[in-house]
Amino acid sequence: MSEENLTRIHLDDKEYILIGTAHVSKNSAEQVKDVIDTEQPDAVCIELDQQRYKSVTEGNKWKDMDIFQVIKERKATLLLMNLAISSFQKRMAKQFGINAGQEMIQGIESAKEIDAELVLADRDIQITFSRIWGNLGFKGKTMLLMQVIGSIFSRETISEEELEKLKSKDMLDSMLEEFTEHFPRLKKPLIDERDQYLSEKIRKAPGEKVVAVLGAAHVPGITKEIKQEHDLQRLSARPPKSKVPKIIGWSIPILIIAIIAYTFMTNPAAGWQQTVSWILWNGSLSALGTAIALGHPLTILTAFLAAPISSLNPLIAAGWFAGIVQAMIRKPHVSDFEQLAEDVHSVKGFWHNKVTRILLIVVLANIGSSIGTFIGGADVIRVFMENL
Repeated sequence: MSEENLTRIHLDDKEYILIGTAHVSKNSAEQVKDVIDTEQPDAVCIELDQQRYKSVTEGNKWKDMDIFQVIKERKATLLLMNLAISSFQKRMAKQFGINAGQEMIQGIESAKEIDAELVLADRDIQITFSRIWGNLGFKGKTMLLMQVIGSIFSRETISEEELEKLKSKDMLDSMLEEFTEHFPRLKKPLIDERDQYLSEKIRKAPGEKVVAVLGAAHVPGITKEIKQEHDLQRLSARPPKSKVPKIIGWSIPILIIAIIAYTFMTNPAAGWQQTVSWILWNGSLSALGTAIALGHPLTILTAFLAAPISSLNPLIAAGWFAGIVQAMIRKPHVSDFEQLAEDVHSVKGFWHNKVTRILLIVVLANIGSSIGTFIGGADVIRVFMENL
């Protein structure tokens, strides 16, 4: 049995065998089977939480998704990001003729074959996303969103030899350095905290011999963290919501309304100029975003009408109205949900599939409205200053 990509740790009369895998490598899945068959561990830990375990074992039940509920619960952006991330991983997996996450599936199957305890060792993905988002400022959130959406357009391919090289610790260290350079606040919740969480779950796994199937990026951190105890409750806590975005969200519309109202009292003509500018900038840019997403003409009109009003109320957004209208006019069929996993492989698929088109409409209409708010707001202030 090859010891490559294996890390053996002996601690408190227990042996831990960490397998560093690449999530779309055929060799990784084969090695997982070989190691578990040979070592016959008491427990097998896999880098999945309950939600992703169900997704891997049962498949993504897209047919059960309520697109209206997704929009109402403000999850359109999150879902679009998830699909974009999986798009990149699935393209890589398709290139090598293997299902993404095959090494985790192999770990589950091999654990059942030898009657070993299966441990879902990763933190809930929703908590990780929550802590990632909470650790990013406006610039970081913008960069992350652009990076993720950029992955949709990426046609990059790599050789399997290059993929296997990613599993060497030296290569990983350099990757993480580049990673933290672009998103310094992202490494803590995505890598460091999960290293601690995973190491604690692995350390507490039952039996004297434990095999852990992990993405290679986590092996160096877990090797260090497993030697000490970690508070899983603290690592699972959602970050407290900052009041700053809410304060800013209400301050801007109150300021805009106050300025326009004052201008109307002192110079009605200038007040009308401000009002028209606000409506045109907000409505036009939100409508433009909807048009880019290939929304129905009525959906584009909805975005235009909703944006100037929704921009004055942080509790609502133009994209929600546009998305709901699009979903009503071009309601996704069962076939759209069934094709979702395949359609996200390409840019054309994202725009062709009725589900992802609705998500794009929500996101791009909101982005257009946000840009319109800044430009329209600046013009309102400009007219106000000129009439002082």
